[in-house]
Amino acid sequence: MEREQLRTMFEQVPEVYDRARPTYPEELFDDLEALAGLGAGARLLEIGCGTGQATLALARRGYTVVCVELGAGLAAMAGRKLAPFPDVEVVNANFEAWEPERAGFDAVVAFTALHWVDPELRYAKPARLLRPGGCLGVGGTLHVQRPGGDSFWVEVQEDYDAVAPSEDNQPPPTPDAVESLREEIEAGGFFEYVAWRRYLWDQPYTADEYIALLDTYSGHRALDDERRQELYRRIRRRIEARPDGRVTKTYLTMLNVARKAG
Repeated sequence: MEREQLRTMFEQVPEVYDRARPTYPEELFDDLEALAGLGAGARLLEIGCGTGQATLALARRGYTVVCVELGAGLAAMAGRKLAPFPDVEVVNANFEAWEPERAGFDAVVAFTALHWVDPELRYAKPARLLRPGGCLGVGGTLHVQRPGGDSFWVEVQEDYDAVAPSEDNQPPPTPDAVESLREEIEAGGFFEYVAWRRYLWDQPYTADEYIALLDTYSGHRALDDERRQELYRRIRRRIEARPDGRVTKTYLTMLNVARKAG
């Protein structure tokens, strides 16, 4: 499926998305604050806030935040969650078409969302909406495999190959194989790269918890119901057959920070 279709899949399950998706390490927000020079009251634009997992951390730091979220259900849930923060506004809109009443933001941020933006506007539009010297912060989380980590992630490829064969069915990469966005960010000439930070952490899941998480992924949502349910049945059986009935997923959360050029 095309990017335009896949990025709408999260709207199908906003409640599950809010419950199942992992949040971000607090250290990421500490580093964003330091690297982008953000103080209390800084004006931030967040692209694709989802149900507001990262936005909540930003709001608690005293920032003024405008969040632009494509999904109406996701935006509504984010609005309810962030209602106690009067300096946070959630806008249900397509970021590519949306324009603020006032630009000149101190920072534009996106958490596991920037890759859904049209490549032609992905860096050009944030740069245009920033004040001189403003920063772009790109956060994201990938599933990786620690050396000697849980063997489940290699074994489960059998289930994917049986139900949804694809060249993309591969075990997770090692942390060292994951690169920063420096080359991509600098390519357009809109930003000067500042820094990259990495945070490695583990999250255990029961079968129910892990199936709920899978049901928020656009690639899984894109499968027809019969194949999706068969895949979940196989994965559930594999997890429940383990001695402790759990799997441990290793996440690599990353923060890329760049400053508006010129």
